[in-house]
Order: sequence, then C-alpha cells, then structure tokens
Amino acid sequence: MATVDECRAALTKLVAQFDEIGEEDRAKHVVERTVSCRITDLGLMFHGRLHHGGLDPFTEGPPADGKPADVKVTIASDDLIALVDGELDLARALLGGRVKIDASFGDLLRLRRLL
Repeated sequence: MATVDECRAALTKLVAQFDEIGEEDRAKHVVERTVSCRITDLGLMFHGRLHHGGLDPFTEGPPADGKPADVKVTIASDDLIALVDGELDLARALLGGRVKIDASFGDLLRLRRLL
C-alpha cells in the first residue's frame, strides 16, 4: 500500500502529464469538468478541475462547494501510482475492476483520447 505522500506525488505527476498535452488536442477533447479521485485503501478523497488550460492541482478532501464531481475515479493507492507511472494500462485496469470511473459516456470517450 502506498502512502498519502506517494499518492499526492502521483496526482501532481498526472497534472504535469496533462500539461504536456498539446493545446490543439485539449481544445478538441477537453470540456470543463470537476474530477474526484477516491483512494480506497487509504480512505482519502482528492478533487480537481479539468479545463482547456489543463488539469488543476488536486486538493485533499471533498470540494468546497459540496457538489459531486462530474468524473469520479475510484482506485487503490498502488494502482494509482502504477497507472500514472505507465505501468498499468487504463483499459485493462477498468476491465479488471482495479479502476472505476463514474462519468458520462461522452466524458469517457474524451478522457480515453487524452490518456
């Protein structure tokens, strides 16, 4: 099981990876959405915001406005780190039940193109 700090570092790395996506691709595939990431084995929740400019840094805890996120990711700490490091394939993780994403079908298609 990974630590809270390792999960924070993985989410920070994910934000940096989104920053590397070209502006043209972001303009085509990104719609402003709130994102939550629940780390099951640590009992933690992080939230952030995806928009044309990229992915805002994640903060710990529920969003200040109390509204549910548009895109909800549920994952174990070790799987989060493996996914961000490129050691875990998202499609296989989804099919194997290691990652759960609760989002609209359109959001899933857009995210697939970005990841």
